[in-house]
Amino acid sequence: MSLGRNEPAEGDRREPVDDGRDLSVDAGRRAPADAGRGTSADEGRLAQLLDSPVVGMSPWIAMSVLVGPGRYELAVGISLALAVALVVLGRVRHRGSSLKILEVADVVFFAAMAVIGVFASQGTIGWLENYSGEVSNIALTVIALGSMAVGVPFTIQYAREQVPRERWSDPLFLRTNYLITGAWGAAFAVAALAGAYGDLVLHNSNNLWTGWVIQIAAIIVALQFTRWYPDVVRARALRERGLPGPPEPPLSALLVPLAGYLTPVGILVLALDAGPTWLGVGLIVVGVLLVRSLSRTPSAEPGVRG
Repeated sequence: MSLGRNEPAEGDRREPVDDGRDLSVDAGRRAPADAGRGTSADEGRLAQLLDSPVVGMSPWIAMSVLVGPGRYELAVGISLALAVALVVLGRVRHRGSSLKILEVADVVFFAAMAVIGVFASQGTIGWLENYSGEVSNIALTVIALGSMAVGVPFTIQYAREQVPRERWSDPLFLRTNYLITGAWGAAFAVAALAGAYGDLVLHNSNNLWTGWVIQIAAIIVALQFTRWYPDVVRARALRERGLPGPPEPPLSALLVPLAGYLTPVGILVLALDAGPTWLGVGLIVVGVLLVRSLSRTPSAEPGVRG
């Protein structure tokens, strides 16, 4: 049940409970605002996807995946096209809404990269092909921390499209989005440092650990925190008011995806000979055991969650 959606019957009006459910920027947990108007399940899922800040990062993801020797122009061109498409789709879906910080940053950054690609020397292009991952992660870190510094954490602009306007100044709503944006800023900083270590110290931009494992792990943590923390806030808000509801999700719920990540990393270590055999086998075994152990930790009382 999403607050603010259903009007109570006369005589049964109670003060709205700030249960924290609408504090989440993860729109996939709730039906879109126009649910019930005949929209299909596919349209609902598309709406949920477009209302997530993770989509705003898709141009950066495309850049990091596509860029490489001889592919700078292709990577920047596709990333810029994605950035422009997201702005257009956002304006079509939310007519009259203001541009989001992340959307503007996407377009400005990749437009600048495209201009550089046109006028820069081959040496500069080669440098960008090697270090564009670090440049992108540093830029994302600056965007996240900068948006917090000016009082508009970038995730809050997505969250505001999911909650009534009167709740926008709610301290709990603001604090939740500051923490989620901070988690993303930390993840981008870790990814930038890992990539820089691989390029500048190891002189190997394709190093499995610095180029992929550590960076992906940081993103997994930020993604899971985005889903986990609002549930924690909601459970605490209900408990403080003495109201029934789901219990606070345990820390194990936050860690399960990261534990599960160890197994494919171990497989990659064995397949790519990226470390000693004992390390690959150990990661697989530890990953399986951790997932089983963490998954056994009760996250809800029987019959509470449905």
